Amino acid sequence: MPPVLGIMLISGVYDRAHHALVMAVSAASLDRPVVLFATHGGLHALCRDWSGLVGSDADAIFRARGVVGFTPLQDSLAPLGVRLMACQAGLLATALPVAMLLDDVEQVGVPTFLAAVGYGQMLSI
Repeated sequence: MPPVLGIMLISGVYDRAHHALVMAVSAASLDRPVVLFATHGGLHALCRDWSGLVGSDADAIFRARGVVGFTPLQDSLAPLGVRLMACQAGLLATALPVAMLLDDVEQVGVPTFLAAVGYGQMLSI
């Protein structure tokens, strides 16, 4: 089995969040286990309404240029088996309502994320 890819998304900026999802979907498409952990501004990437990401209006530009949009990337995460985690402390710090999160998002602490990645590879975006 390939090593787990852990992606920690801290940034609440659209292009960074978009790339985190591209990395997650791409790795999972190659049958690699992926854990996506979001905190602080990055939590907006795991929300049904991700317009809280800074620069989210760039999505229309991306799509017009033939780049996959944010919603299709989000929609691909769960079917591909990407494990989605929202940082409990990040949720408290940002006062982001849990009800805004996608259905498959676990609310966890950093130790749970680290344990899920184990000795796999980690990216921080």
